[in-house]
Parts: sequence; structure tokens; C-alpha cells
Amino acid sequence: MTTKANFPVTAGSIVVPYGHVIGNEKWRGSELAQRLQGKVRLIFEDALGLVDFHLSNRTCILLISEADLVAGDEFKRRLVRFRNASSLRGIVIVEKTQISDQYYLGVQKLVVLELGMVLLPMANQGEASQLIIQLVREQSRDRGAGPFLGKRRAQPAEAAVLQAVQRIPGVGKTKALLLLQRFGSIHRLCNAAIHELEQAVGQTVAQQIYTFLHS
Repeated sequence: MTTKANFPVTAGSIVVPYGHVIGNEKWRGSELAQRLQGKVRLIFEDALGLVDFHLSNRTCILLISEADLVAGDEFKRRLVRFRNASSLRGIVIVEKTQISDQYYLGVQKLVVLELGMVLLPMANQGEASQLIIQLVREQSRDRGAGPFLGKRRAQPAEAAVLQAVQRIPGVGKTKALLLLQRFGSIHRLCNAAIHELEQAVGQTVAQQIYTFLHS
């Protein structure tokens, strides 16, 4: 379902109903938007500013396309402005292709190390749409869970962090959970000394993680 919103939207003040996604007007007609249709309630708004997609629970998506990476540093200024001006949970999705791969390390250092945000590499808009759908569904399920139904489910932003950590070479779901349990956030993980990583996952995997994050 795709509609046009009839209310103003400003970063930081928007309240998105569960099961809905508010998308920047520039994505109307894109492959990503087409794949979201029928899976979530998609509303377009032309006043989102820096944000590409707003989800519920104060979570938003900033998407860096292959074209953005090749074009220059404007996407970096956009991310810095967002981080400085917004209290929203920002998840940065970067389109990592054969062409854009050469820029990925610089993006990773900026997003994770300098800005302390979640970074998820995706091969294409189809993968990005699947992540957004997953986050929306998790948010809706979390909302319906009662306070006495056992252990609290991971929040959507936490689920995205877990997925991001699992993309590090040598790290599966079990090790990702151990790392997040020990360091608490992906930002602290990325700034951990190698001996701290070794205490969590052993010398071999620790070296792989450290090399991936700092090479």
C-alpha cells in the first residue's frame, strides 16, 4: 500500500504508526519502494530532509547508493548533519557493489568509528527492502508482546546491530551475541583493543575482527 501523507514531517518529531514506513518522496517509483509495496504500509512525504525512510520506535534509515559513493563527499556531510542534529536511531545502509567496494572502508570508518552509528552493507535495493520489512515486522511483534511473556525480545535497532556484527569475517550469530554482550554496542566493539577481543572470541577470530575493522 502506497499513499501520500497529508501532514508535515520533520526529522526528530515524526511519530510513525507500527507497521508503517514513511519514505522520502525521492524513492517513489524505485525498485526499493516497489518491493516494499504490499509488505508494509508505505507513505511518501517530500519533507523528510536528511532521512530516506522513517520507521516506528524512532528508527530511521539513511541509504547510501552506489551513485552517492561515486559522486563524492556529499553523503558524508549528510550523515554528519544527521548525527549532529537528530536523536533518532539511525541505521545506515550502503550499497556495496564491485564499483563501490573501493569506497566502503572509508564509509565504515566514518559511520561506525566516528559517528557511532549502525552500518549495514547491502548488495542492492532488493536486499535493503528485505531489511526494512524485517525491522517493521519485528517492531510490530515487539509492540504486541506483554511485559510478563518471558525474556524481552531484541529491539529492532539491536537486531540490525546483530546482523551487522555477523557480517564481520569469522563471526557467526553465536560470536556476534558474545561480542555484543561483552562490549554493549557496535561502537565500543569497533574501538576495542585486540586483547579485549581475544578475551571474548579467542586469538584467531579476534585478529580477523581487528583487521577487518582497522585495516
